[in-house]
Amino acid sequence: MSSHLRWRMRSCFPTSSLFSEVHEFEKPNDKKALELMNECAKAVLEQFPDVIFSYGYSDECSFIFRKETKFYQRRGSKILSLIVSFFTSTYVTKWRSLIPQKDLKYAPSFRARVICCASMEVLQAYLLWRQYECHINNQYDTCLWQLINSGKTREEAEATLKGSLKQDKNELLYQCFNINYKKDIPEMFRQGTCTLKTEVEDIVKYKDDGCPVKRRRRKVITVHSENIASKRFWNEKLCLLKELGQFTEDLNKTRPEYIKSFQYESRLMLSTWIVVRVDGCHFHRFSDVHEFEKPNDAQALDLMNACAIAVLEEFRDVVFAYGVSDEYSFVLKKDSQLYQRCASEIVSAIVSFFSSTYTMRWNEFFPQKEMKYLPYFDGRAVCYPSCEIIKDYLAWRQVDCHINNQYNTCFWLLVKSGKSKSDAQSYLKGTQTQEKNELLDQLSGIINYYNTLPPMFRLGSSVYWDKETKMVDDKEGAAGKSRRIVVVRHCNIIETGFWEAHPHILDDNRFKAVQRATV
Repeated sequence: MSSHLRWRMRSCFPTSSLFSEVHEFEKPNDKKALELMNECAKAVLEQFPDVIFSYGYSDECSFIFRKETKFYQRRGSKILSLIVSFFTSTYVTKWRSLIPQKDLKYAPSFRARVICCASMEVLQAYLLWRQYECHINNQYDTCLWQLINSGKTREEAEATLKGSLKQDKNELLYQCFNINYKKDIPEMFRQGTCTLKTEVEDIVKYKDDGCPVKRRRRKVITVHSENIASKRFWNEKLCLLKELGQFTEDLNKTRPEYIKSFQYESRLMLSTWIVVRVDGCHFHRFSDVHEFEKPNDAQALDLMNACAIAVLEEFRDVVFAYGVSDEYSFVLKKDSQLYQRCASEIVSAIVSFFSSTYTMRWNEFFPQKEMKYLPYFDGRAVCYPSCEIIKDYLAWRQVDCHINNQYNTCFWLLVKSGKSKSDAQSYLKGTQTQEKNELLDQLSGIINYYNTLPPMFRLGSSVYWDKETKMVDDKEGAAGKSRRIVVVRHCNIIETGFWEAHPHILDDNRFKAVQRATV
């Protein structure tokens, strides 16, 4: 199984050019930026045992899983969202050490897809295709930027290269700029980078007589090769042979259309509301390690809410979000054409952006706590055909919020009163809402204690676009001007009152009117 990870920049730009321009990456290749991508690939292989090999260049990376992998039971959306989330969180964290002289100015995000390679021949053809794209793109970009740096405009440089063949470009580089493409351009730029696992012997201790005790362990390494799809390269790597299989013959020609036939694109049903639900992965452990307050940590919830606000500001097709604990549901408008309604791209882009925002903004909400290991999230997309069913879905999530929060509040008060966790679970088993409320009153000594808890804990967080009116002075006196803003509210979305007070949220025409509002 091959998970093809491609970098996605801001929603209104189709490529990563804006990100590289804002951060002043060197053209045509920025060594530090590529090293950062490679470090992220290494981190993925170290984190996920079933990922055996990766190949990356520029702003993309492909991860190859063991053929027999049962990673999250081979569910495509879970595989791609977890990989892209972890990759993005790693990118943000490692930026500081690899590019310390530059601030990360906004949250990066990546798009991903899963490709199932039916045989070793398909996998071999896939790798040959990606490395061929690396070579073609890098050779063109090298020529383009040499011409631009020599004084030509971009349009003039593109006109010079139009229709040129591989040999033409090599001659241009050598004759005009004294560059031998194969000798003078670094391997990482020309060939891309492979990341794989190998076995090494480590000395773990010494015996009393001074003899070393050695044990074999797996180590992640990076290598470069002119042809990663060749028998010689592949079959020399014992780990690849063992976990993936062997290449039986060399391929001489790329067949991109053949490979693309294996790329199943699941497009979400037209004229339906899309809900992308994002859930924290292993967040029970994450909250324990980072000592989140039990049963609710207001700062942690505020951070989740800040990430949701950022998602609505970045993806304008998201009209509403509802969050509780470590989950968030994002509702995309019914006529959304975001990424042509391709499920994998929508899910991975939103999960990736949410993850990078969470990691980037951690210090704002936890200035006294160091992030001890990376957060990551999984995601899925579901379509709902009507406003009423969307409201039912959101009501279900808020009911779940109440049930879980009431139970957790009781559980932690019991634990704090001296009971063990297992005793607290046994005590609460089979209790109903009224019984839990009476227990809370008894443990706290406060009547109607549950209703005194902050609304954010009891009701979750609703995030949506709204209009804010400000009074400003002009020549004719005070006047009101409105602007659109994203707001976070903690309110009852089960009852009809909320939706009657905010009809624009699920009404396409009214929502567009709110979006057109300006300062």
